[in-house]
Amino acid sequence: MNSYGSFPGARPRRLRTTPAMRRMVAETRLHPADLILPAFVREGVTEPVPITAMPGVVQHSRDTLRKAAVEAVEAGVSGIMLFGVPEDAKKDAAGTAGTDPDGILQVAIRDVRAEVGDDLVIMSDLCLDEYTDHGHCGVLDADGRVDNDATLERYAEMAQVQADAGVHVVGPSGMMDGQVGVVRDALDTIGKEDVSILAYTAKYSSAFYGPFREAVGSSLTGDRKTYQQDPANVRESMRELALDLEEGADMVMVKPAGPYLDILAKVAESVAVPVAAYQISGEYAMVEAAAEKGWIDRDKAIFETLTGIRRAGAQLILTYWATEVAQKLARGL
Repeated sequence: MNSYGSFPGARPRRLRTTPAMRRMVAETRLHPADLILPAFVREGVTEPVPITAMPGVVQHSRDTLRKAAVEAVEAGVSGIMLFGVPEDAKKDAAGTAGTDPDGILQVAIRDVRAEVGDDLVIMSDLCLDEYTDHGHCGVLDADGRVDNDATLERYAEMAQVQADAGVHVVGPSGMMDGQVGVVRDALDTIGKEDVSILAYTAKYSSAFYGPFREAVGSSLTGDRKTYQQDPANVRESMRELALDLEEGADMVMVKPAGPYLDILAKVAESVAVPVAAYQISGEYAMVEAAAEKGWIDRDKAIFETLTGIRRAGAQLILTYWATEVAQKLARGL
């Protein structure tokens, strides 16, 4: 034991002594309003379909999606990001089900809007990959490459039908050059100036998307490296950020979240618009799998990952645990 006068004058541990003390001095806090629930709705089903690689997550029927939206509102979650899963027979090279006013995503938007109105920010995935028979995020040219500008024309149509269905926010996620500007023009042209754009600004070509492919019934073979970003690059993300803001993005996103916290921090320090991060399917699946094995404490791991994302600068977090976490926060857990 140190003699009087020789001990350290500064003892940071004093601020860690009790749960109440640690709570009082916490620099980063999670709140239900920070959270957005990604949700899948599958055409032609009457019961939810479990997603094998994402324990606890399902492809909703129209009825169970409505219930999930109500549950999210009651928990204090801010938003829901909707992904449509069409019947395989409706997939084609142009992804026409994605622009059909009666396509599954547009129907789901109307369902949720009718159920919860403006109590939940209804967001929609604006991309073709769920609807194309080849699984890419755009239309292909004669050589089998994704045709950027032809895809933009399809995105403009998608934005308009989603807005007509009642969406509050569109999320163009295909990483086509110029997508934000084209979507903004398309929305303004039909008088939907109030529909916001959440730009998938830094969307990396990641190994962690695997479970999502099952969730949306993806038909993809190969990869998306010619349009999603290289995980090795940082400056490229900042260039994409500048372009998205110039084109009219209202909010920007980094995806995935956990492996790209450095990118998230740089983006958050650079902008005056809200910043989102998407904790993707592979991030979710890893925690659930390790917890199922008894290798980690599930609840503590969930909260630690989300706190890290929040601490790095995300104001909004898309996470499949959104409703569960919001409920626990409300209970003071």
